[in-house]
Amino acid sequence: MSGKNEERPEKPSEADGTAHLFRALGKIIKVLRQNAGLSQAQLAAETHCSEDLISSMERGVRTPQPEFLLRAEEVLGAGGVLAAAVEDTAKALARVRVRHPDWFQSFAAEEARALAAHYYEVQAVPGILQTPAYARSLFEHSRPLLDEGTIEKRLADRISRQALFERWPAPTFTFVLEAAVLLRPFGGREIHREQLRRILEVGQRRTVELQILPLESQEHPYLGGAFTLLTPPGRREVAYTELYGHPRLITDPEEVRQHSERYGILRSQALTKRESLTWIEKLLGER
Repeated sequence: MSGKNEERPEKPSEADGTAHLFRALGKIIKVLRQNAGLSQAQLAAETHCSEDLISSMERGVRTPQPEFLLRAEEVLGAGGVLAAAVEDTAKALARVRVRHPDWFQSFAAEEARALAAHYYEVQAVPGILQTPAYARSLFEHSRPLLDEGTIEKRLADRISRQALFERWPAPTFTFVLEAAVLLRPFGGREIHREQLRRILEVGQRRTVELQILPLESQEHPYLGGAFTLLTPPGRREVAYTELYGHPRLITDPEEVRQHSERYGILRSQALTKRESLTWIEKLLGER
């Protein structure tokens, strides 16, 4: 799903101070790193993690793990400052099992372990396909307005979902996107073009079937909004919807069957994968 409703209230961790703890730790790590004369890349190499992770932790959008704090304590000569935070950080992490808002947790957990994921979208590019710039544009213009810290955190959460594409054995991914989704230039011309190229790149993977439902289609089996179908390991397929600000994970077999039937008809009416990729290339002016 596009995550359109991620402007809803955050989970209790933000209210009980957990998020503030992580942001404060990030600032402390940054000051210690700078005082030690190390770049983010150098600290990443010394602590055996990525430069992007260091940057995210310093900005408070990724959570420092206790193991990292202990390694950084030694590398940065922190004088016990980071080691002293290990116990509180471990307790905070125990309270925060996932970084997504409470309302999104059920879907995020199912998506992360799904054997198959099928997305139908009508308004915006699905969150799992969004570029950082495109997602930021959506967050920045959502109402009510979000503060910068919340935007950064939710942006990191959304982009982190894309790790699913690197999982192996790979889940089965299919997408049916209404053509109007790719015609809306959210964020402006350059962000729009970057987003189209990202969709094109993902759509070319052999693990992904991406289809466009053209505007010229004279029939439509479902005008009720976007939905996602997920197949968890060892369990029946489930459906997920975000309608009118109310997210819902659907497990009732009959309701799931109805969504699955609709999705099958949508796929039959959409352009083929090759036709869809060519359609995007033409939209980019590359055909």
